[in-house]
Parts: sequence; structure tokens; C-alpha cells
Amino acid sequence: MAVRVAGVWRLFTAHPARTVVSSFALVIAIGTVLLMLPAASTDGSVTDPLTALFTSTSAVCVTGLVVVDTATHWSGFGEGVILALIQVGGFGIMTMASLLALLVSGRLRLRMQLTAAAETKSLGIGDVRRVLLGVAGCTLAVELAVGAFLALRLRFGYDRSYGEAAYSGLFHAVSAFNNAGFGLHADNLVPYALDPWITMPIAAAVILGGLGFPVLLELLRHRTRKRATGRRNWSLHTRLTLVTSAVLLLVGTVMTCLLEWTNAGTLGAFDWDEKILGGFFYSAMSRTAGFNAIDMGALNASTLLFTCTLMFIGGGSAGTAGGIKVTTFSVLAAAMLAEVRGEPNSTVMGRRLAPHALRQALTVALLGIGLVITATLALLTVTKAPSEAVLFEAVSAFGTVGLSTGITADIPAPGQLILILLMFIGRLGPITLVSSLALRERTRRYQLPEERPVIG
Repeated sequence: MAVRVAGVWRLFTAHPARTVVSSFALVIAIGTVLLMLPAASTDGSVTDPLTALFTSTSAVCVTGLVVVDTATHWSGFGEGVILALIQVGGFGIMTMASLLALLVSGRLRLRMQLTAAAETKSLGIGDVRRVLLGVAGCTLAVELAVGAFLALRLRFGYDRSYGEAAYSGLFHAVSAFNNAGFGLHADNLVPYALDPWITMPIAAAVILGGLGFPVLLELLRHRTRKRATGRRNWSLHTRLTLVTSAVLLLVGTVMTCLLEWTNAGTLGAFDWDEKILGGFFYSAMSRTAGFNAIDMGALNASTLLFTCTLMFIGGGSAGTAGGIKVTTFSVLAAAMLAEVRGEPNSTVMGRRLAPHALRQALTVALLGIGLVITATLALLTVTKAPSEAVLFEAVSAFGTVGLSTGITADIPAPGQLILILLMFIGRLGPITLVSSLALRERTRRYQLPEERPVIG
């Protein structure tokens, strides 16, 4: 028996990517069991296994899609379990992704191949302890600061009791920094849509969590270095993440305002400054978190399609955001621009991109597209919901965003299982895939004859 258990353990820990997948699956299973307990529901009944599994997966994968209302179905114990799953999932994602980046950069550095991490030495193979402490420190600092701010606003701006304000502030701060999107209201953050003292701190926590720990660590380190030397020297990964995230945030704000400016069900009833605030908040949430301050079911079809693009791109690597990641999008954009210009190499911000980075980006993007299309087709066979709503749901699950037009609870059990699988693959797939590709990279000692097929 002991030999058999040891064999199973070696099977799941033989490869770092396999360890990540098995660890998250175990946490989801534990969360499912806890949420099925009578103490987890408000009426003391046993929650059905599918609902518990869906909620546990959504929390651990920091997605935010729900099939039951968080505030009314779950008790205080149930909400505590969800909050713990969000925290474990978010911390685990940042830690696992950062440690895999260390492993990959160390492996490639030994083989004299450059990656963004190896190029700048921003993360070294001996920095495991620093990664763990850094992720924990960043997480606690942001969550406590945002939680305290929200608690004060809820106490003195909405006359909540101290206990209720502190609990709600902490819950939304943890959910925001981990990009989970779970809220304590049936209509999420719609009651606070016009309150920048609520929406802006949440948006700030979402953006910081979505940038990724390597970027946050480098920003903090170079802030100290700039004070000493007067110079700022960010790595290519950090510059790509910051610039692309800022551009997508701006484009998302502008497009949301243009498409929804006159829509009476969303931004149309607001003043012009309130519309800009609503557009900015929606843009920040669309790429990573599932909070919503407007009625998602009233959005125009054009807005839903544009939002699918933002959700598919996602946020930064080694962070709590999902999607194919902004660096993947930037690398593909640089490759397209180089091809249009007829240049032999893809360059961005004064650096030449390695061929294996282009191949990995293309692999992640195409597999993501294939997965979303396959899941959408499968969902359309089990539900009668409009095709644009089904596509939106699939992309939201893959990008671990959590936004929904309101059809999640009405999707039949087979469709919910598809969404569960999509959330799990969408959350861990890109991380494990890229690390596996990088760790398996090897040098071929011969070259085959070159031939070019007709393209287009």
C-alpha cells in the first residue's frame, strides 16, 4: 500500500506543471466538501455537489462566476470558506507562476538562452524565499490598505456598523486584489456605481493584482534604486506589461463609453463624468475581475463582443489575472508588425524577441482560441441562450473574469461542468503550458531543408 501511494505521489510531482495542477485540484476538492456542509448555507441544508464544485472552482481559480447568489445562499461560514479559497487560489497562482518562472529562467540561463527574467536578473533561481515573502507581503499590504479604506467609506458614507463595514471591506478587498469578482450583493457593485470612493480603490486593487508579482517587485525595487541613482531601468517584461495594460485600459474606457453612451440600461442615465467613471471601471474589470457596476444583461451586443476581446487578452503574467496575458498579445502584435514591414526579426522597445518566445505566444493564443470555440459550441448544444451570451460566458470562464450576462444559473448541469473545466484550464493552462514548453526546449544538432508553402 505504501509503495502504491508513493508511486501515485511521484506521478503527480514528477513535473512542476503537474504539481501545480494536482495541488489546485486538491484545494478545489476540499472547498467543495466544505461548501456542501449544512453550516455553509443560510438555511442549514446540504448544497448539491455541482453547485459546491462550481463555486469552489470559481473561487480557487479566482473567476467569480456563480450559480447561486453569494450573499443569500451562503452563510457566514460559507462566505468565509469562499474568501479562504480566493486567498489560497490567488496566493497560490502568483506563487506557483513566479516559482515556475524562476525554474524556467534558471534552466534557460544554464543553456545560455535569454528570457525576460534571465536577461534582467529580476528573478533568480535562488530567490525562492524572496518570492514567497514578496508575494505574501504585497498581498497583505494591498488587501489591508484597500480593505481599511472601503471599511471607512462604508461606515461613515453608508452608516454601516463597524463590524459589517470591516467584514464587507475586507471581503471585497481580497476579492479585488485576487481578481475574483465575488461580491456580497445580489447586484454586485451596482449600488456603488456612482461612488468613486468605492469603485476606484477596488479598481486599483484589481489592476495591481493583475500586473503580476514580478512587475510589482521590480517596480518597488527600482523605485528604491531610482532614489539612489536617479535612473529608472525597467525590464522588457515590466515595460511591456505596463504599457500594454495602460493602452488596453484606455481603449476599453473609450470604447465602453462610445458604445454605451446613450444606452439607458447602462451608462445612458448618468452624467458625462459619471459615464467616464463607469466606463473606466468596466474597462478595468473586463480584462481580469468579475465586478460589475452596471447591468450586464442590458449591454449592447457590440459591447459584449468588444468585452470578449479584452477578457481573452487578460492581464499580466504571474499574477491573479487570466487570459492569454498582455505579454503574449504584445509579442504577437510585434511579430505581425515586423512581418508587415518586411523585417527579418521581431523587435519591441529596443529588444529583439527570441524565436521561441514567438512560438510560445502563438501556441498559447491559438490553443486559447480553439478552447473557447470548442466550449462555445458545446454550450450551444445544451442551452437555448443567445449565441452572443454563450460566447461571452465561455470567454469569461476561460479568462477567469467572472462577468456574466445573467445566464450562468440557467445553464444545465452539463453546461456548468463545461464551464468548470473551462475555468480550471483557463486559469492553469497558460501557466503550465508555457513552463512545460520552456522546460522541454532543446537544441537540434541538424537542420532540415527549407521550403516555403503558399500563405494566404
